[in-house]
Amino acid sequence: MQLQTIIPLKKEIRNPIDYNSKLLLLGSCFSENIGDKLNYFKFQTNQNPFGILFHPKAIENLITNAINEKVYTTKDIIFQNERWHSFDAHSNLSSPDKKVLLDNLNTAVSSTNQQLKEATHVVITLGTSWVYRFIETDTIVANCHKIPQKKFLKEILTVAEISQSLKNIIDLLKSINKNIKVLFTVSPVRHLKDGFVENTISKAYLITAIHSILTEGFTFYFPSYEIMMDELRDYRFYNEDMVHPNKTAVNYIWEKFTDTWFSEDSKSMMKEIETIQKGMSHRPFNENSEQHQQFLKNLEFKKSKIKDQFYHIVF
Repeated sequence: MQLQTIIPLKKEIRNPIDYNSKLLLLGSCFSENIGDKLNYFKFQTNQNPFGILFHPKAIENLITNAINEKVYTTKDIIFQNERWHSFDAHSNLSSPDKKVLLDNLNTAVSSTNQQLKEATHVVITLGTSWVYRFIETDTIVANCHKIPQKKFLKEILTVAEISQSLKNIIDLLKSINKNIKVLFTVSPVRHLKDGFVENTISKAYLITAIHSILTEGFTFYFPSYEIMMDELRDYRFYNEDMVHPNKTAVNYIWEKFTDTWFSEDSKSMMKEIETIQKGMSHRPFNENSEQHQQFLKNLEFKKSKIKDQFYHIVF
């Protein structure tokens, strides 16, 4: 008896992810979940240098500034609730010290520029079509930083506006790295504060726009949103807030992602690395026992064997 409707996935053969790949993940909080998995398995990956970015305009702005090597100054930041903020970045970068914030922003711009030049894959996770426009400057912001809502206009990007933003992103990436592969996905996290119907419209606009700009061999789509909504169609796959996917759901989507995008050699290496990671978290009853000392020696041998193959892997 088949108790699920399974979304068919086509394995990517020409541009798979392996341990020589360099990945940059940008976008909503779901990219953080996947990024954490990639870090655990010791892939060469960087994620969200400007923090979580929810909509395409914020991601386009980051990539534009990184490629143009924008230098942030005091005119680009704002003081609110005893902290300095940038409308281009998540509040994780904010600081009580404006020099610290500016250093963080400019360091992130510089590192992102280099990562875009070197990346083999960029994974962009879009979360919402809803945006906030700062009335004072008539600009769309990445984050409102709890500034009073009366200072913003809330609006939804049209399919045409999202498509144009994504085309701009692709053109920018091609200008700095002609061999880069761009993988789009839509976050399965529902933005119910916007409203149930409004969230559905928002996700539909994102999915429609993405599929209008996909090009053979350069841009791709992974259906993380569809897997969550269809294959995991049950509240037991959500956290207590009934909005965010729980650990089981993240692991399920991660397995689908690796089955589709990862080379077979890399999946074998992942099993070896997972063995080491579990070994490193093991807590012995007796640290000085001969058995445990031998266990540590075997663990070090496994580590050195992997490091000999991939110099970038550090445990």
